[in-house]
Amino acid sequence: MRTKRHVWLGLLAIVLFAVFFLVPFAFIFFTAAKTQTEAGELQFSLPTTWALLENFGEALRARDYMLIIAFINSTILTVASITILVVLASMVAYVAQRRQSRWSGVVSFLVLCGLIIPPAVVPTVWVLQSLGLFKTLPGLIFIEVAFGMAFCILLFRAFIATIPRDLDEAAIIDGAGPMRLFFKVIFPLLRSVMVTVIIVQSVAIFNDFANPLYFLPGDENATVQLTVFNFKSQFTTQYNLLFADILLITIPPLLLFLFLNKRIVEGMTAGAVKG
Repeated sequence: MRTKRHVWLGLLAIVLFAVFFLVPFAFIFFTAAKTQTEAGELQFSLPTTWALLENFGEALRARDYMLIIAFINSTILTVASITILVVLASMVAYVAQRRQSRWSGVVSFLVLCGLIIPPAVVPTVWVLQSLGLFKTLPGLIFIEVAFGMAFCILLFRAFIATIPRDLDEAAIIDGAGPMRLFFKVIFPLLRSVMVTVIIVQSVAIFNDFANPLYFLPGDENATVQLTVFNFKSQFTTQYNLLFADILLITIPPLLLFLFLNKRIVEGMTAGAVKG
C-alpha cells in the first residue's frame, strides 16, 4: 500500500513539474521558432514555418550586437561577484563560528537582517553616487556581493561547524598563522559547500534583472536580462525575437543548474548533520 502511494506521489510530482516548468519552456521555444506574424498571435502551437536559427541571428545582431556585449558584461559581473563572495563570506563565517564572544549574537542578528530586510533602492543609489560608483560595473559588483553575503555566510558557517577544532589546533602548533591556517587548512575543506554557493549565486546574479536596471543604466552597460527591451516598445513587440532572446539567455544557467543539481543538494545538506 505504501509502495503504491509513493508511485502516485512520484507521478504527481512529474505532472506538476511538467505543468510548471516544461509547458512554459515549450511555449517559449515554439514562439521563438515562429515568424513575427505568427508569434504575435501568442498561441501555444507548433510553428507553421520554423525560423529558430534566423530569429537567433536577428536577436544577436539587434542594436549593434548588444546581446553579445551584454553576455560579456554579465559574465564579468558574475565571475567577479562570485569570487569576492566565496572568499569573503567563508572568512567571515570562519571567524563567526570559531571565535565566539559577546558580539556573536549581534553578528548573527545582522546576518539574518541581511536575509530578511529588503534593500532600499534610493539610499543605495545615493551611496553609489557619493562613492563615484553609480552606473559602473564595479559598483554593481559590490551591490551583488552585499545582497548575497548573508546567504553565503549562513551556508559556510553551517559547514564550518562540522569541521573539528583539532585541525585548527594542530595547524597552530605547527606554526601556522591565521591566514595560513584558513587558506591552507580550512578553505580546501569547504569545496562541497563552495560549489553550492558558486552555482546558486551564479544563477541568481546572471539572471538578476532589478539591480542592473536600477544601478547600471545605459545600453553600453546592459546585462543579458535587460536585452529584452530590445524587442519591446510602446506600440509594438517582436515576440519571436523577444522569446528567442529569452531562450538564449536562459540556456547557460539552465544547463549549469541541471548538470550540477546533485552538487547543490550535497552542499546544502553538508552542514545539516554535525559529526
